[in-house]
Amino acid sequence: MQAQFKTTILNATGATDLFEIEVIQSLWSGYGKIVRYGLTHSTMASVVVKQVHWPQQTQHPRGWNTDLSHRRKIKSYQVESAWYAQWGSRCDDRCRIPRCLALQPQGDDVLMVLEDLNAAGYPVSHTQVSTAQIHTCLSWLANFHATFMHVQATDLWAVGTYWHLDTRPDEWAALDDIALKQAAGQIDQKLRDSPFQTLVHGDAKLANFCFSDDGQQVAAVDFQYVGGGCGMKDVAYFIGSCVSESACEASEAECLAVYFSALKQALGRHNQPVDVVALEQDWRSLYPVAWTDFHRFLKGWSPGHWKINAYSERVARGVLAQLSADREGK
Repeated sequence: MQAQFKTTILNATGATDLFEIEVIQSLWSGYGKIVRYGLTHSTMASVVVKQVHWPQQTQHPRGWNTDLSHRRKIKSYQVESAWYAQWGSRCDDRCRIPRCLALQPQGDDVLMVLEDLNAAGYPVSHTQVSTAQIHTCLSWLANFHATFMHVQATDLWAVGTYWHLDTRPDEWAALDDIALKQAAGQIDQKLRDSPFQTLVHGDAKLANFCFSDDGQQVAAVDFQYVGGGCGMKDVAYFIGSCVSESACEASEAECLAVYFSALKQALGRHNQPVDVVALEQDWRSLYPVAWTDFHRFLKGWSPGHWKINAYSERVARGVLAQLSADREGK
């Protein structure tokens, strides 16, 4: 660790020294690591430090080593820094995130010193979840979307999510599903045209949620792709990250009911002047569109991915048929 970064951590925490506890994970394609540090003589026992360093040579696990990919990742860390600096403090306990204690750019490096969610009461990560835990995450998303309804995504991605069409031309070019490829722009435009825009997390997969021991509370991490958008993009992506193909269709109605119930309550708490009936009608119609938008990315990025399944294909064919009918009806 650079001496300046160590000083930043000590100043932010009031500690006299620090020691590495564990590397939580390496960042995608070799762009750094996330490390838990213990603290000496501090009111906090530990912090989590996200240290980003631009690699001399990237090693993308699926071979997408391009200048565009590199620039997208650089911007994603700039966006995450802006998120913690300007936006994160608006999140309350209903959409809990780690508190940011310090941000330090230096040359090609970026340091983010974050509250340790393990110590804060969110020590559990899951690869499989119960229905109740899925509902807890959907409630987090609903409260997040309500908190940022109709804000302008200043210094964030103008359109959030890591698979957004404008930022993924290489994956679009590689897509061999011609009908889906031709409709990609229309699908993206339908999501953009929703009159109910909010901030989306942009990578709301199960792995980015940290649970309390009893599973009734949850916090979220990883805000590299936060930006403007329709909330259904987060909801569809989250459900796809933790619900099996066989359960997707069966659980869809219940999951959306839980989400919209929580969203209505959260909009009320935030005194958001939103027509909740119109919002729900609009976003429900866009749920399959958001699902298809991610499916489009996945088929170009990794054609053999396990998430490309019969359910997703049925949803996509339905959306394509509706788009075709809409064009013929004009």
